[in-house]
Amino acid sequence: MRAELLQKELGIFTFQDLLELFPYRHVDRTKVNLIREIVPGTEFIQVAGRITSVNVLGDKRTRRLVAEIRDGSGTLELVWFQGINGVQKLVQVGAEFLVYGRVGFFQGSPQITHPEIESLQGQGTERPDHLEPVYSTTEKLKIRGLGGRQLGKFTQTLFNMLKEKDIPENLPESIMTYADPETGVQKRWLGRYEAYRQIHFPTQPALYQAAVARLKFEELFLAQLRLGLIKSRRHRSSRGVVFEQVGEHFNGFYTNHLPFELTGAQKRVLKEIRKDTGSGRQMNRLLQGDVGSGKTIVALLAMLLAIDNGFQACLMAPTEILARQHYEGISALLKDLPLEVRLLTGSSKSKSRKEVLEMAAAGRLHILIGTHAVLEESVQFGRLGLAIVDEQHRFGVAQRARLWSKAEVPPHVLVMTATPIPRTLAMTAYGDLDYSVMDELPPGRQPISTVHRYEDRRPQVMDFIRHEIGKGRQAYVIFPLIEESEKLDYEDLMKGYENIKAWFPEPKYWISMVHGRQTNEIRDSNMQRFLANDTQIMVATTVIEVGVNVPNASVMVIESAEKFGLSQLHQLRGRVGRGAEKSFCILLTSPKLGKEARERMSILTETNNGFKIAEKDLELRGPGDIEGTRQSGLLNFKLANIVQDKDWLELARDRAAGLLEEDPDLTGEENRLLKAFLQSQHGKTAWSKIS
Repeated sequence: MRAELLQKELGIFTFQDLLELFPYRHVDRTKVNLIREIVPGTEFIQVAGRITSVNVLGDKRTRRLVAEIRDGSGTLELVWFQGINGVQKLVQVGAEFLVYGRVGFFQGSPQITHPEIESLQGQGTERPDHLEPVYSTTEKLKIRGLGGRQLGKFTQTLFNMLKEKDIPENLPESIMTYADPETGVQKRWLGRYEAYRQIHFPTQPALYQAAVARLKFEELFLAQLRLGLIKSRRHRSSRGVVFEQVGEHFNGFYTNHLPFELTGAQKRVLKEIRKDTGSGRQMNRLLQGDVGSGKTIVALLAMLLAIDNGFQACLMAPTEILARQHYEGISALLKDLPLEVRLLTGSSKSKSRKEVLEMAAAGRLHILIGTHAVLEESVQFGRLGLAIVDEQHRFGVAQRARLWSKAEVPPHVLVMTATPIPRTLAMTAYGDLDYSVMDELPPGRQPISTVHRYEDRRPQVMDFIRHEIGKGRQAYVIFPLIEESEKLDYEDLMKGYENIKAWFPEPKYWISMVHGRQTNEIRDSNMQRFLANDTQIMVATTVIEVGVNVPNASVMVIESAEKFGLSQLHQLRGRVGRGAEKSFCILLTSPKLGKEARERMSILTETNNGFKIAEKDLELRGPGDIEGTRQSGLLNFKLANIVQDKDWLELARDRAAGLLEEDPDLTGEENRLLKAFLQSQHGKTAWSKIS
């Protein structure tokens, strides 16, 4: 029964699970204090005494169990708000207990809420001679006598059974020594058995720190090694079509039709793509570029490279608006070249769809641009050589795989995202992909001025929009909701639309509205009116976050900006600043801001650098909440944190890469144990089960 409870409450099925239930802190229980020693400022305390009273107080909502314990020097109140029935059976008047917990004060008197208690009935008063671990537990476990202290006893019993051979070393000798990231001093990792022993039952603080460092590094190193093996094997085994030449289409466009000089970052990425596509193996590259960095031109040049080598290219976008925008932009750029470019979306007419399918299958279509519609079984290519996915995190792995399967030899793959990915996240969640970063903006782009304004400055904000419209510009006003919510105290989109109309009455001003519940036809029509400058203001939700390109729009107002995450605010801001004119982003918030919301506003006003913003977003929210973490299992570390432990992550990555460069398949004698360990962990949990 206790085993079932441990499985259900803490996920402990095996001895290994118990070993990896790491304590979140340690306490010194070598000393039992007197109650009279409690003073303001006392944090945790351990006392021993006799229960003198037990009472259940309050009604249904405020029900609590209050007990008093006395030790001869004073009285201490013990309080429980949960698990009252179980505690009542355990805590009887006259019984003696050892009590440990965090001290609080109520009306000047000390009390401990939900203390750890241990019956002293029939026990001596011997106390441990080392620091005791404190484990996470639950009220259900505490009631059944499985509190943090009892879990420590289980772990201690387990260690009494284990020998060093039971927790064998899994790091090869070449990895056991390292240079400390902070000091550069050469050190040696604690052995694996000793690291587990010291993290649970440290004999001194320095050994505890050494144990934590060793086990964090091990987690990160093994994750990097697994990713490196996947990448290495793909590089060696995947077959890909070969783009042998740079021909007339690429060269002609580059020389005569390129609208601007490429940035150094764009040229670097093109070289990486050319190297990949000429290698004879399938390219599998993630291209990350901040908002406005010019990814589309790189994608177009890559497609021309495919065409020069007799292959077709396909570009898939997550929304019809974005797909059409890509189609119109690319068609305009290629208008003087003898190339067939077509668009395929869910709303394509049957006649147009039939023509596109026939051209694609016959190989007469050079570039197909579309939405999920290109994944349909009816869409077949004569010779697909390059598949590009824009805003890749909006497509599932299985969806993308359907695109790759549309050719006998898998096409080269380029997945693009405008969502900046912090380096530490890229090294873990995307570490098996080849990875390109474009961190420069094309020439002529002016930085966007970002300001934070409270709600009481709304009239001045509206005046500023009016001033920009007077200069021939356009503005976005973004809202987080599209219908009334009783729980949230900020205006929804529909109210906001009416308010904006009051500030900007027709017929002097015209306003478009776009949100996710509109039909595609209405949404596209409203978007097209704004693109054509038939409307001066676009009131919208975050449906316009990705891809919408209106160079004439110079103002972005984000209502209730405190409700958005950092990266999303940065993405929204990127909808302006796409032309030659100076652009502005105004963050409108309630004056009542929490510390984190205030910090987000401050970061946005200080920098336009998406990579710095993404790093801060990761720091504030943690890796589990960042959108697009494709291999989320790689981030479920028990000890390591890719933000706080990025020095260890860098070290782990370097050491894993070096090891695989010398021994790509881990066949060397020194790496035999490491390979065996990786195989033993694949898809199963080791060690015998707790009965």
